[in-house]
Amino acid sequence: MKSPLFEWHLAQGAKLADFGGWDMPIEYPQGTGPQLPGGVLMEHAAVRERVGIFDVSHLGKMSVVGPGAKDFVNSILTNDLRKISQGSAQYNLICNEEGKVLDDLIVYEKSLDDIFIIPNAANCQSVFEVFRDKAPKEIVVTNLHQQYGVLAVQGPLAADVLSDLGITLSLDYMSFTELVIPGHEELGSVIICRTGYSGEFGYELLPSWNSALPLWKLLVTSVESRNGRVCGLGSRDTLRTEMGYPLHGHELSLNISALQGGASWAIALDKPSFIGKAALIAEKVEGVQRASRALLCSDRGIPRAGMAVQNLNGEIIGEVTSGTFSPNLKTGIALALIKPEYKSGSDHDQVMIDVRGRLTAATVVKLPFVASHVR
Repeated sequence: MKSPLFEWHLAQGAKLADFGGWDMPIEYPQGTGPQLPGGVLMEHAAVRERVGIFDVSHLGKMSVVGPGAKDFVNSILTNDLRKISQGSAQYNLICNEEGKVLDDLIVYEKSLDDIFIIPNAANCQSVFEVFRDKAPKEIVVTNLHQQYGVLAVQGPLAADVLSDLGITLSLDYMSFTELVIPGHEELGSVIICRTGYSGEFGYELLPSWNSALPLWKLLVTSVESRNGRVCGLGSRDTLRTEMGYPLHGHELSLNISALQGGASWAIALDKPSFIGKAALIAEKVEGVQRASRALLCSDRGIPRAGMAVQNLNGEIIGEVTSGTFSPNLKTGIALALIKPEYKSGSDHDQVMIDVRGRLTAATVVKLPFVASHVR
């Protein structure tokens, strides 16, 4: 599938790759506009220091509408939607009955009877089917995957970019609003969320599918005027890894329980029900067999997903789920699923990563790798 901005990305010389079944830009090797050259490192730095803009229209979108929609959604997902109110959003997991993670997603409460959900691209249909199959007859579940674009403006100057378009907001982190951009009524209503995946202050804008390209062009003009950059999903991945944010298919999956994958804070075992609750309670009582940990390399070598992690005695204790070179720390970093006794500040905080046959020393550290500025 293709984003509504696909032709624009092609014209800018973007390096494209399949991402969740979508042809999406990974990086812009030559840069765009006045910011030359480009590439992942330049794009990453722009977001940390100034501002960057991402096309993430591949993300899923769906609605759950009808009497009691919020309570119904809350009975499916792991986190507790009773903690948020109208105009707020919440990070969530959807599990199977075994407590393994079908997807992680963001839930937006438009009202008690109108819930908007953004799952991952590859899992949108599966998530939709769970809600559709479990919904009572008075609740309508609609797959809106290709009804909206998603444009992420991330970085310290993100608010200035929106201000250039006449948008002045005082949204708290994980809240949202819906508005018509002054002077651009032809774009229709746009959902604007104080959310992101970079660890920086930012917004995600959801215009209609047909309005995504003209809005994108307006935003890009502002971003580039502030020495910012158009960014691909390659830098989005290095940014989220520095923050320790999980990625489905890596830290979270149908082979990894919700308690193991680094998002256990989004599991409300004290609420009445959700899919997989019994299995997760049993696992918590028994004790998790592995846990997601952050590894900071002290030797040269860039860890990658699937590489084995060993203790100092050479025993394999798990494997890397995500790994990259950290542009900010100038060294390799990784998220790894390993035995839980290996943790930051313990007597077991030194490990080795098998990087293509060469053992690279690493320390188990606390997340995030770099400071968060989302608020």
